[in-house]
Amino acid sequence: MRSQPDMPRLAAALLAAAALGACSSMSEPGSPSAAMAALPAAIQAPAGERVAFTWQATGTQIYECRAAGQGGWAWQFVAPEADLFGAGGQKVGTHGAGPHWTALDGSRTVGTVKGRADAKRPADIPWLLLSAKSAGIAGRMDSVTSVQRINTVGGIAPAQGCATQADQGKRAMERYSADYVFLVAR
Repeated sequence: MRSQPDMPRLAAALLAAAALGACSSMSEPGSPSAAMAALPAAIQAPAGERVAFTWQATGTQIYECRAAGQGGWAWQFVAPEADLFGAGGQKVGTHGAGPHWTALDGSRTVGTVKGRADAKRPADIPWLLLSAKSAGIAGRMDSVTSVQRINTVGGIAPAQGCATQADQGKRAMERYSADYVFLVAR
């Protein structure tokens, strides 16, 4: 006697397969992505640009305690320090002050913030759109025209530890991760 398939398990397996297929299509250069379409208007890809590749960053956001208005003290952003990883989990570059992104082939691009949107949670640094220009040798980064920072986790300035002049110059390194979407002209 033939047994009937377990319908809830079959449905779950089909949903999982569909989700995996959707995820793999999002990592292919230039492929459309539902996640990209859902980005806030302030960080949407500029007209005439398309996704070239996406790298994940893991590292720190560095802050320093500095004087703020009206005699107060506040954590001020200094720079990011992160490693960049490709779709297969291999290290492909670094991200640092400027901001800049450097591929292992030596090519490099620098960015200027054009747009900002709140992250999904208050504990995460904002999502950004940056204009970009090549600042190095020919390679992976030389044709990048914009960069989006999305899917951020962590990285915000500490809530405490910067309250008096005695704290001046103290640094804090806050762990974060993010996806950097590199855009090129169509």
